[in-house]
Order: sequence, then structure tokens, then C-alpha cells
Amino acid sequence: MALIEYDAYKQKLRELEPELQKLAAALDIEGAKLEADRLTAETEQDGFWNDLERSQKVQMRLKQLQNKIARQEKLHASWEDLTALCEMGQEADDPELLEELKGEYAALEEKVEETRMTTLLSGEYDNSNAILQFHAGAGGTEAQDWAQMLYRMYTRWAERHGFVYKILDYEDGDEAGIKSAAISIEGENAYGLLKSENGVHRLVRVSPFDANARRQTSFAAVEVMPELEDDTSIEIRDEDIEMQVYRASGAGGQHVNKTSSAVRLIHKPTGIVVASQQERSQFQNKDNCMKMLRAKLLELKAQQHAEKISDIKGVQMKIEWGSQIRSYVFMPYQMVKDTRTGYETGNIDNVMDGDLDGFLNAYLTKLATGELKK
Repeated sequence: MALIEYDAYKQKLRELEPELQKLAAALDIEGAKLEADRLTAETEQDGFWNDLERSQKVQMRLKQLQNKIARQEKLHASWEDLTALCEMGQEADDPELLEELKGEYAALEEKVEETRMTTLLSGEYDNSNAILQFHAGAGGTEAQDWAQMLYRMYTRWAERHGFVYKILDYEDGDEAGIKSAAISIEGENAYGLLKSENGVHRLVRVSPFDANARRQTSFAAVEVMPELEDDTSIEIRDEDIEMQVYRASGAGGQHVNKTSSAVRLIHKPTGIVVASQQERSQFQNKDNCMKMLRAKLLELKAQQHAEKISDIKGVQMKIEWGSQIRSYVFMPYQMVKDTRTGYETGNIDNVMDGDLDGFLNAYLTKLATGELKK
């Protein structure tokens, strides 16, 4: 019996090799190696660090390229190791090695699927870091708790992928949860992978805050924007900004309560308000606010195809029934279903622990085939 299963896995591995080659071509690994060599040579030149801004950009790009090359090389190395393991186990007719092969092959398939997902990213800002903002809908404590659950879900997703997240703003709920929060997620293609998460998320569960244990429906909104250090198409004039400073409070804010280091920026032409209170200095918080404001203006510009900031009018997202992109049902059954792609899973615990790749992949696949509008 084991020999038959070994044959099946040998065939699977044989069929996987051309897939790995296609992925390497789609990701232009050869081109990435040439660019990495060129940038490495630049870092070794005299005076490289004289232009600090340029040198930092080169270093960041080089790291991205090296990570991309290393991931593909690791995939191929795993394939070679599994091929050798399969042959060894087949020769020995070893059932223990077969179990190891099954587990390792499943892990490799998951990594291949994850890599395939990145080949679907072709948007102008897909390779940017992402800024996520969370807003509790109507419903008080219940909705605020749901907003915090979503916040945790995306930070766990970031950790699973080796991305770094930074808290930009965090406003505690009245009794539990959060009223709003903002984070940046740093990593290659962070925005491209997460752009599908922009929208209203609906929760159905028995409320832990209801003494009668009644079922409740709650809503929270997630905004996803690319983080842009500098974009010449987005002009933000000093006279269009009103800056307010205040004392920070809430999670992470306690250490700066003694001074008014928190910053709120109001963009007068659009009415957009952004805030940051997590950094120790007013300057750093203002810098965070400018990143968020730039990202929000870019999002509005893309939505309305506006040529100038003066043409942009604010768009208010309704956090209510009928506008959700995804439903998370805890009771009377367990199901997470995306209303746009139809993708669903019954493993709600994994989803809430950051296992979102199935949803992200389904969205990117449909977007690439033209079944969804951007």
C-alpha cells in the first residue's frame, strides 16, 4: 500500500516542477537577480552613504529583491528535498517516511499557492506597504469589540507572513474593544495582498455583553490604503491643513500623557480627519498623519478619477446592513463567506487567527480574470 502512495507522490512532485519554473518566470527571478547585483555593486561604491535618502531606498529595494529570490530558491530546494525523500522512502518501503512526506508536501503546496498569489499583483501600488484603519459601526460595545477582533485578525495575518506592523492610532472603546485604530503593515506587496479587505465586515454571534445571551449582528469597517512616502500626483498644501495637538490616551498612549504629543490633522477641502498618538514626539505623529492623509487622498482620487485635490469630495462609508463584503457567522453555525467572490470556510477560528489567504487568493484570481472590478 505504501509503495502505491509513494508512486502517487512521485507523480505529484514531477508535475510540480514545471509549475515552479512558471512561477520563477512570472516573478522574473532572473531580472531580480540582475537588479540585485547592480544595486549591490552600487552599495560598494565610495560615497554611497553621502546621499542618505538614496542609500536607504537602495537598501530597502535590495532587501525586497533578496527576499524574493530567497523565497523562490527555498521553494525549489524544498521540492528537491521532497523528491529525494520520496525516492528514499520508496526504496525502503518505509511508512514513517511516507507520513513525513505527506506533511512536507502539504506545506510545500501551501507555499506554492502563496507564491502564485503574488504573481497576480500588477497594480501601480501593489508592492507598497499598507495602512489599515478600523472603525466600529453603530451598536456601542458590541461593534467596538468586533472592531478589535478584526484588528487582531489582521495583525495576526501580518505576523504569519513575517510582516511588521506599527500602531499609528488607537482609541479604546467605552467598555471594551476599540472605537477606531490605524496600523501600517510593512512588507513586500502588503497593499496588493490586503487591498481586497477594504469594506464593511459583518459579525453574527451570541453577544458576550448580553445577559440574556441573544444573537447580535454587528458591523465594523476596514479601510486599506497604500503607504506612500512621496507621490507627486497628490498635492497637500499647508493652508489646506488644520493641525490640532492633544494628550494621548488609550493603549500605548500612557507614556506620552504628560505632553501634548498626539496630532490630529483635518484636510479642509475634503473634511478628512486623521490622527496619530502612538509616537513619543509630535513630529513623528505628524509624519504618521501625513502618510495616512496622503493615502486617503490617493484612494479618493482613484475612486473619483479626480485630476486635482480641489475636485475631490469626501466619501462616507456606510457601516451597516447590505454593504458588507464579508460575513462572519459564529452562531447558529460557523461560516465565513465573502459576498463578492463566494469563497467560504467553516474554520472560523483559523480565520480570526489570521488565516486569510484563501479569501485574498480568491479575490485576486477573480480580479485577474476580470470577474471583479477594482
